[in-house]
Amino acid sequence: MNMFKQLSSLEKVEKFISDHTLAFLYISKPNCSVCHGLLPQVQNLLKKYPDIQTAQVNTAELEAIAGRFSIFTVPVLLLFVEGKEYIREARIVHMQQLEERIDKIYENIDL
Repeated sequence: MNMFKQLSSLEKVEKFISDHTLAFLYISKPNCSVCHGLLPQVQNLLKKYPDIQTAQVNTAELEAIAGRFSIFTVPVLLLFVEGKEYIREARIVHMQQLEERIDKIYENIDL
């Protein structure tokens, strides 16, 4: 089960980021084994943070996303706080470090 909302246009991505205090983007492509292996781990981690809204972008469907966010490899995990990028992880993601970084933001934001 994919808890991530699928976004298929830059307009939808921008609206998603601006509409949510905490917006998490998972950017991947279909033929990426790292993307597929990491997704369930990220979904599991984000269950701890119900206030983080999540979405996924497929670079094969939305190639412009790479230019918009300066993406050179996938997967890329982006966490925005009030529209500003706070966390960027790419390719090899250390889940414990990611969790610690999200914890710090989560503890210090007024929701």
